[in-house]
Amino acid sequence: MKKQMVEFAGQSVGIVVPENGRLKFVAVKFHVHGLDGGLYETMDELRRAIRAHVEDFYRNGSKQALAG
Repeated sequence: MKKQMVEFAGQSVGIVVPENGRLKFVAVKFHVHGLDGGLYETMDELRRAIRAHVEDFYRNGSKQALAG
């Protein structure tokens, strides 16, 4: 796998790059910055993490969500 753009709700939110057999997420949008640098086994796992993080971001505020 080469680097790949990641979209959420029709918006580019970051890229993934392969790293030691896993996927490293590089965030490019503020509301997913708390996931920056995270490693995931699959794109589905990353998408679930993004969905949960964005929901938390908008439900509880950016300071708590950015803490991870």
